[in-house]
Formats: sequence, C-alpha cells, structure tokens
Amino acid sequence: MRSMELFRNRRSVRSFTDEGVPDQVIAEALEAGNLAPSAGNLQARDFVVVRGIERKRQLADAAHSQMFVADAPVILACCANLDRIASYGPRGRELYCLQDVAAAVENILLYLSSVGYGACWVGAFNEKKVSDALNLPINVRPLALLPVGRPASEGKPQSRLGTDDLVHFEEW
Repeated sequence: MRSMELFRNRRSVRSFTDEGVPDQVIAEALEAGNLAPSAGNLQARDFVVVRGIERKRQLADAAHSQMFVADAPVILACCANLDRIASYGPRGRELYCLQDVAAAVENILLYLSSVGYGACWVGAFNEKKVSDALNLPINVRPLALLPVGRPASEGKPQSRLGTDDLVHFEEW
C-alpha cells in the first residue's frame, strides 16, 4: 500500500458485521497506540477493552444513545492517566495527556484500517457515566470510545478541505 493510501482509505465505521475481532488484532492495535509519541515519553494513556454486551450497552447509553457503539464486537475506551502526567502540572493534565491519547487513537485507527477492521472515534459521551461503567479510578479520564469491528460496508470518503485552505506559511 502506498503511504498516502493508508490515510485515504481510513473511514469512520458505524455499522459492523457480526464477525468478532481476534485478540491479536486488538493487541496489535493497542501496541500501535502505545507507539504514538507522548509528552516526556510518560505515555499518560490507558485503554480498557470491552467485549461484554451489558457494558457495551452502558457505554452506548453514556454516548448519548449512539447504539452503533453497542453493536460493535469490541469497544476500546481510551483514557488519560492524570497521575502519569502529573510531573507537567496543570498543562500536563489539561493538554499534554489529551494530546497523548489523541495520538494513540489515530495510530489505532490507522492500524485497524490497514488490517481490514473499522472503528469510529466517539468523543460525544457523558464522562461520569463512562467512568462509572468502566469503574475507572479518579485519576483516569475517558477521552474516546472506539467501537471496533469489520465494516458492514465499504463506506465512502468524506470531503476534505484542500491544504491550500488550511496551510499558512510564516504567518497567518
């Protein structure tokens, strides 16, 4: 696969087949996530793998009733570890750990797409409900839910602004 095709082929998947996701695929996706850069190499991120039907329903409910979340064979909850980033103070807790998780999520999404699985980056959810459903400790903040599975359809690429509209040189 040409390098840019990896990026162009990734889709947000909200409809999945009934096929399960092998443990090895999840393990490699999480390894890809962990290989993402992080502030001070502190890797202030943790992941919760969810396969249980009832817990997936709780997460879908917490995600403002986005039921496709529960329909996925696996959900990866991607969380910021506020203790692990504490050495950076408020900026670490308010920004760096969010960046760490975001970089990991993108690596996970690209890996899954490259091996024929799909996911959707879900950020719209009630953090307290997600924390309660996953029994997260007080120092762990859920930032993204990734429902994962085989895409039920190929999907279509979303339109993108051209880089000419986004890139500025030297100044705005």
